[in-house]
Amino acid sequence: MINIGEYNTLTILRDTDPGLFLGDNEDNEVLLPNRYVPQEFHIGDELEVFVYLDNEERLVAVTDKPYIKKGDFALLRCNQVTKFGAFLDWGMVKELFCPFKEQAFKMKKGGWYLVHCYLDEESNRLVASSKTNRFLDNKELTVQKFDEVDVIVSHPSEIGMNVIVNKKHLGLIFTDDIFKDISIGDKLKGIVKKVRHDNKLDIALGQIGYRNIEPNAEVVLRELEDNSGYLQVTDKSSPEEIKDIFQMSKKSFKKAVGSLYKQRIITIKEDGIYLNKNN
Repeated sequence: MINIGEYNTLTILRDTDPGLFLGDNEDNEVLLPNRYVPQEFHIGDELEVFVYLDNEERLVAVTDKPYIKKGDFALLRCNQVTKFGAFLDWGMVKELFCPFKEQAFKMKKGGWYLVHCYLDEESNRLVASSKTNRFLDNKELTVQKFDEVDVIVSHPSEIGMNVIVNKKHLGLIFTDDIFKDISIGDKLKGIVKKVRHDNKLDIALGQIGYRNIEPNAEVVLRELEDNSGYLQVTDKSSPEEIKDIFQMSKKSFKKAVGSLYKQRIITIKEDGIYLNKNN
């Protein structure tokens, strides 16, 4: 089966004037136009290609790498707005269409929007939607507390930042758990901090509790190494100063320093922390 909006590994069947015809093991075929044909090839070779409908609504294979594929979320730039809807730059010759009905807010030329790409069953073409929440479901969770997850920053709320979790669920990073600048569309690693009774997910950008000590200790250690083994920070330093240097809370910093101290990697003095010479 040749899947639209996805990468397909297909076999070169024959060489023709318009390009190479590629096929799967179910006798389905698609054209790879001449502009995408590799300099060297043999009939029977396999190629990984992206398949979609071209400007004339014909099924076509390309070797271009789109910024988004079917089922994904990505931050895309709006190239133009017409009476039909918006057209987004997704790294392909043909722009990605976003109908007006799929726009959470009216798109403008030059604006950047987080969208979901899906296959419209009526037209059989790929379209975008900035109404991303409707493609997320927290009824049946596939994650649990302390799981590491992939998150995409979605949109701000009054208490933090909404995120897309593993391309499936909606989560929230509370403002108090944000210790570095994040922007809509950022793709980050996170940890499920809490699963609420209504299946809402609290997400943290660092690990939780004792799981947080080692990664943060490594951050402190790297800063020490980058500053000739000395940092003028102590447990009396302000939370703002610690956040600025280490991008973590003061509580996490103290745990990290305690871990390094117990391992005799650092020495703690009144004027700061020192990296021990034997490390």
